[in-house]
Amino acid sequence: MLENIDNIIKLAWSDKISFEKIKRIHGVTESEVIKIMRKNLRPKSFKLWRERVNGRTRKHEKKRSLSEKPFKFESYV
Repeated sequence: MLENIDNIIKLAWSDKISFEKIKRIHGVTESEVIKIMRKNLRPKSFKLWRERVNGRTRKHEKKRSLSEKPFKFESYV
């Protein structure tokens, strides 16, 4: 389970990975990802991550444009 948490944190930090993609890979919702990040990051790191993610269109597939290049999961595992 610890390796999954590490991978979820890595994927959540990535700008190219949406929360929907994380859910398809690990079965973890956006709110659960936020809880994992809050529990496993230092408070300052969590705050910085939340500021980066908040309002970012790339973290939500519905807000993305269709012209973006597809993501390759293998490069993040």
